[in-house]
Amino acid sequence: MSDSKLEIQMLHDRVMVRVSPEEGERRSSGGILIPATAQVAKRLTWGDVCGVGSHVRAVSVGDRVLFSADDQFEVEVKGQAYLVMRERDLHAVASERPEHGTGLYL
Repeated sequence: MSDSKLEIQMLHDRVMVRVSPEEGERRSSGGILIPATAQVAKRLTWGDVCGVGSHVRAVSVGDRVLFSADDQFEVEVKGQAYLVMRERDLHAVASERPEHGTGLYL
């Protein structure tokens, strides 16, 4: 097999997301270190959109999205882990294109 590069193209309403590296251990506002294994409630995760299908309407490549990492499909490409999900599984989008925002910023 040759070393030709194949471009990954998402289909339909699928979105490919790379989980942000800071989603592991975190600190509380008081400075307490909270390990990644600690679970108080279901926690949503921020990630960066790396690819979108042709039927995706609300997000673009480069947007940061909020989603639940549970029940998503994981794929590894060249050692980097990505999640693949439907657009409807996204909870929020943080982008530079203000449209109908909440007034909150990252």
